[in-house]
Amino acid sequence: MREGASPDIICNCLSSGQWSDTSTAVPREMALAIYVDTRELVTILCTPTKLNCLVLGFLYSEGIISSLSDVASMRICEEDSLADIRLAKAGFKLPERRTLASGCGGGVSFATEKLKIESNLRIKSQEVLSLMKQLNEKAELYKYCGGVHTSALGDNSSLLVVAEDIGRHNTLDKIMGECLLTKLPTKDRVLLTTGRISSEMLSKAARMGTPVVVSRSSPTDRSIALAQEAGLTLVGYVRGSRLSVYSHKERVLPS
Repeated sequence: MREGASPDIICNCLSSGQWSDTSTAVPREMALAIYVDTRELVTILCTPTKLNCLVLGFLYSEGIISSLSDVASMRICEEDSLADIRLAKAGFKLPERRTLASGCGGGVSFATEKLKIESNLRIKSQEVLSLMKQLNEKAELYKYCGGVHTSALGDNSSLLVVAEDIGRHNTLDKIMGECLLTKLPTKDRVLLTTGRISSEMLSKAARMGTPVVVSRSSPTDRSIALAQEAGLTLVGYVRGSRLSVYSHKERVLPS
């Protein structure tokens, strides 16, 4: 059994007008409750892999922490579906405003900060296509059971961190959290995903400082507007030998 996938489940399959029992695997899903300084912050529907990375990345993306040193302790109990975080500094207050995210997995966002990205990063179109090919090859859980999204952080030539989850936004939080734990810089990198780029995805990318965001799917109109404003290069529909650039095309070289 692969991590993040269920034990084999028996389902009824219809083929050529006949039913048959088939053994298959599906993605696992859990509701993880995150407590900060004994107060419940949010419950995230997620795939139970890299949960420590998911929690740290979420707290960073929402501006609750700015570095690993802001966390005094972290306890994650998958059996109880609980993450207990204690901050290094006292005085944490629950955010008053929350936005329901559009992503699958029931995401929620508290962040309201607007960021502006400045970067001299340039990337060739062929490098973008190569990175997306690598991402498709690294989508191991998706290839095993389907039903999940895959995202990655890379440089111009290779992928550095890969994450999979039922929620698109969760994959970015897992990447950010892993980078915090491994002290891997996210600035001036390329962020890739198999899912659509919506506004909350774009906001997480801006918080990570990644000037180029690449998707196999489509961006939304709001994410394009935010990318223009934030100085992010947004690339969509990267498939085969084609791609579309929706904002700040100066970072993508045609050859």
